[in-house]
Formats: sequence, C-alpha cells, structure tokens
Amino acid sequence: MPDKKIRSTVILTRRQIEKMIAMPQALKIVEKAFIAHGRGAVKMPPKIYIHLDRNKGDFRAMPAYVEGTGACGVKWVNVHPHNSSRGLPAVMAVIILSDRLTGYPLAIMDGTHITNLRTGAAGGVAAKYLANRNSSNIGLVGCGVQSIYQLLSLRELFKIKTVAIYDLSQARVKRSSDAIRRLGYKVERCGSVRDCVSGRDIVVTTTPSRRPIVKAGWISPGTHINAIGADAKGKEELEAALLKKARIFVDDIPQAAHSGEINVPLSKGRITKRDIQATLGQVVTGRKRGRLSREEITVFDSTGLAIQDISVAYCVYNKSLAAPGRFKRISLV
Repeated sequence: MPDKKIRSTVILTRRQIEKMIAMPQALKIVEKAFIAHGRGAVKMPPKIYIHLDRNKGDFRAMPAYVEGTGACGVKWVNVHPHNSSRGLPAVMAVIILSDRLTGYPLAIMDGTHITNLRTGAAGGVAAKYLANRNSSNIGLVGCGVQSIYQLLSLRELFKIKTVAIYDLSQARVKRSSDAIRRLGYKVERCGSVRDCVSGRDIVVTTTPSRRPIVKAGWISPGTHINAIGADAKGKEELEAALLKKARIFVDDIPQAAHSGEINVPLSKGRITKRDIQATLGQVVTGRKRGRLSREEITVFDSTGLAIQDISVAYCVYNKSLAAPGRFKRISLV
C-alpha cells in the first residue's frame, strides 16, 4: 500500500490551474529547472514523436525527473496546427505526476496552460541571460497564443516601450494587438517580417514555418532572438546565414538537433554542432558565458523541456495539497 498521505489521485482542470500559478512564479521555477539541467541533475529522455501525416498533426511523450525533488512525471501533448477551425487549441496536453518512491499516480492535470506558461517563461529566462539589459523594443513574429505568453515573461524582466507584431492572419493580428494594448503597450502592426524584426532589441518567432522567414540582413547588431516555433523535424524560422552570424544557445543539444531551430541547417551541413555555444542551463549556472558584447546577435533555440513542465506541474500539485477539499480526488489503484 502507498503511504497514508498518498491514497488518491488529484484531478486538476485548466481553469483551476490558471488560478493557481502565473508567469512570475513560472519564471522562477523554469530558471531552477535550467539550473538543474546545467548541473546534470535531471533524467529526461528525448521526446517521443508520433506523426499523423494524414491529420497534419503529431503527439509527443515527454517524461522527466528532477533529481532531489518530487518532480517526476510525463506530459502527453499534441500539436495540430489546424485546430482553430474546430474551435480547439493547436496545442493541448495532459500531465501525469507520479510518486518517485512508489510510482503511485499523484495527479492527472491539464497541461495546456502549463505548456504555454513554461514556454513563455523559458523565453524570458533566455532573454534575462542573453539579451541586452536595457532592451525595450520587442518584435513578435507570429500572433498566436504563445506570442502573448512570451510577452508576459519579457514584461517581468524588461521595461518594454513598444511591441511590433506580424502574422499572415489579420484576425490573429487583431486579437494579439488588442491583448497587447490591454497590457498597456503601444502596438506597431507591421506589413512584413522584415519590418517586424528590423531594429528590435528582442525578436520572438512563434510560427510553424518550414522555411526561413527571418533573414540575416534584417537583424540589427545587439539583437537577441528567441526562436520558439521550430519544435519538430523539418521546421525552421531563421535563415542559416543568420545562425552563422549569431551566437547560438539551445535548451538541450540532442533535442534541438533533432527538432529545434537548428535541425534543418544541421542536417544540410549549413551549420555544425561546433556553432552551438552552450545550453542555457550552462549559462545560467555560470559554466559557459552568454552574451559577450552589446553588439553581438544571440539566438536561443527553444524546443521545450519536459523538466519545465513537470517542475511547474509539481508546484501546482503542492498548492492543491494546501486546500484538499477544493479539488476532485479519485482512487486509481
């Protein structure tokens, strides 16, 4: 029998989770996850992909354990880019947390908000260590849900003055610009990717593109780029010449090489693994240097780490223990 304290599995919905955790706390949790990764104190097998070509989507299994903590579990997440026509999010997820000592299922929870939150937080942590500290002019290429989460993280760390946005869909542009104005920022709607990225301090790309849409000649000296959109083999947003021009940092080298921004140029020999400066965890722990000068261009290739999801989920689970009567519990074993 499991420990008397672990006799049931808590069920947590997205609405409940949204009330329990927000970006400021997510930033701290994700930064700690990068520290654990930089120290090699995690167990995180590569993502497992199931591609559904006919349905134009995929599923991913992401297990992880952060050593020395109770954060142990797996995320089952899908990416179906055409879900908006069905009234569903493009990305949805379920997270299962398990007791590391017994294997007992501690929690089953929605992972959609956690995925959005930790992805935004990862971009924020990257910018904290790689962007110039006085960055205030932001360019968002892609106006989906994740672009707003990226902005929510950046606003915790920088004094933002203007936000430029671009998307192929004018409906998404309008939704995004309305959301950004509600946050209190001036919005510049751009007619091209070039206008959106030129002269910006921080550029964030969150598109599903399978061809380079950001050119090397458009990026100003000193710009930091969070490349978020490429999260599967064959996806890319940045021109290979831009990657050669910049200093590249990744969240995880094997994962980025397989499915991150660097996966296509690596497979075509346009860059090599020697072009990768470090993982972000190595920078956060001080083992490798991040930005070396105000003028250099830096790129963070974010593929999304399971340790981020599981760490945030474990925090949410612990919050649920403080008010056990508020949340549904079931016995699975």
